[in-house]
Amino acid sequence: MKVLIAGAGSVGRSIAHDLLEHGHEVLLMDNSPGSMRVAQVAEAEWMLADACELAALREAAVETMDVVVAATGDDKANLVISFLAKTEFGVPRTVARVNNPRNEWMYDAQWGVDVAVSTPRIMTAMVEEAVAVGDLVKVFTFHQSGASIVEVTLPPDSPVVGALLREIQWPSEIVLSCIMRSDRTISPSPEDTLEARDELLFVISAEADPEALAAVLRTPLTATSPTD
Repeated sequence: MKVLIAGAGSVGRSIAHDLLEHGHEVLLMDNSPGSMRVAQVAEAEWMLADACELAALREAAVETMDVVVAATGDDKANLVISFLAKTEFGVPRTVARVNNPRNEWMYDAQWGVDVAVSTPRIMTAMVEEAVAVGDLVKVFTFHQSGASIVEVTLPPDSPVVGALLREIQWPSEIVLSCIMRSDRTISPSPEDTLEARDELLFVISAEADPEALAAVLRTPLTATSPTD
């Protein structure tokens, strides 16, 4: 992918490092000369310019980008960058950083935001996850579709511990997307077995009922398995 990251602070540079390690092309843009720490992310392209200005975005050929990441420390700037990227250049996907949780309500499709990432919200979710094993924790929401990523840590007394995934009938419009087990990340297959303390990540559509998922995780397997 070709990715423009607007905001070359510590957050933007960290994102750039990860994307470059995964083989993507990255352009870092910032309007502050002090942020031009090119040597720290030497593999990326750099541009000293204001991503809130159409001229700068045209010079960066934003219309050729697959993703624009608005990662500045200013929520107003992140919204403007997302809006311009989506409406003026038709960028397929925008990801915007939320600095102040009180502004999160504005990060929606009207402002051209596909995914809003709120560090305080994610940290809260991780705290809740650490103290509430077995509870569903919403990590974030895709504003365009209304779908959510939900995490649950499987308690040892869950009836589905030890079950094969093919034996479990998940509710409609709820998909198990990842199993995290110790230091392993597992892409689920029908023959995988759930274990106690597995961290399960689900994609839940806007129409789905999260309580139906909670019920599956609490109900003996014989009651949730498909009929033979």
